[in-house]
Amino acid sequence: MFSLRDLHRAADLLHAHLPATPQIPWPLLQRRTGAQVWVKHENHLPTGAFKVRGGVVFAERQSREAGGAQPARPGTPDNKQPRGLISATRGNHGQSLAWAGNRFGLPVTIVVPFGNSAEKNAAMEALGATLIEFGVDFEEAREQAHRLAAADDLVFVPSFAPDLVKGVATYALELFQAVPELDAVYVPIGLGSGICGTILARDLLGLSTRVIGVQSAGADCYAQSFAAGHVVPGNLADTKADGIAVRQPDPEALRIILAGADRIVTVSDNQIAAAIGAYWTDTHNLIEGAGAAPLAALIQEAETMHGKRVALIASGGNIDLSLFRSWVG
Repeated sequence: MFSLRDLHRAADLLHAHLPATPQIPWPLLQRRTGAQVWVKHENHLPTGAFKVRGGVVFAERQSREAGGAQPARPGTPDNKQPRGLISATRGNHGQSLAWAGNRFGLPVTIVVPFGNSAEKNAAMEALGATLIEFGVDFEEAREQAHRLAAADDLVFVPSFAPDLVKGVATYALELFQAVPELDAVYVPIGLGSGICGTILARDLLGLSTRVIGVQSAGADCYAQSFAAGHVVPGNLADTKADGIAVRQPDPEALRIILAGADRIVTVSDNQIAAAIGAYWTDTHNLIEGAGAAPLAALIQEAETMHGKRVALIASGGNIDLSLFRSWVG
């Protein structure tokens, strides 16, 4: 999908706009799990989640290929206005595109399902996105976004695409460069950009670290597909962890996962809730359900992973206060 040189160039681009995130070995998490644990804190990014990395790489290419100058700050005019972007999301992908679109002078429209997080909706609008509510779930919102892209001549941005994966892979590059001898890294799986970026970065660096995917037991289409060796669509996405509430695997993402993942672990919402609480008590970081799922998986596999050098991808911290209180309080 890209070379190591391409990945380093993406990291240079990202670091011109965003800080590298820390990987912190928290002693209380080590005591809790029995493993040597580093947490990659993507919740420390300006949008509160990892996806902004992919948004920057995608938006920069769209702006550059349209012939426009790359603005140094939001609102700087360029010679040719690029086409607008449109996508569907439950939150983090939309915030990513809104932040990056603002940076590179691209108008962004986001379609969300009815009943989506009010706090994430407000964040996307505050970042400049035009918000449209449609459908009962992410899949119906995505279908509407495709229709609007065709009708309004907009660029549809999927949740999984080469530029997005390359941008997201920069967190894995940072992690592996900082902690090069990891035995394993646990990565949450939504549509797959995070785990695929981690697999590709590991392979480009020639490391032997095992990459372990994590899904909700109520939205386990990738786990079922991984076991079957081919795409198995799910019927439901029954989880409060909206960042991993996906019922249709991406075929290209599954191909990379089948070739490079060690296994996929599923965890219950109760286990995710306990992991959110553990993050709060052990690190004083507020982590959303998707970002806490890797810790839930490590706790579940604590006996197997005892003494191992393990990283957890805390993919984001965008959780509604009411949900945090109901899960943890």
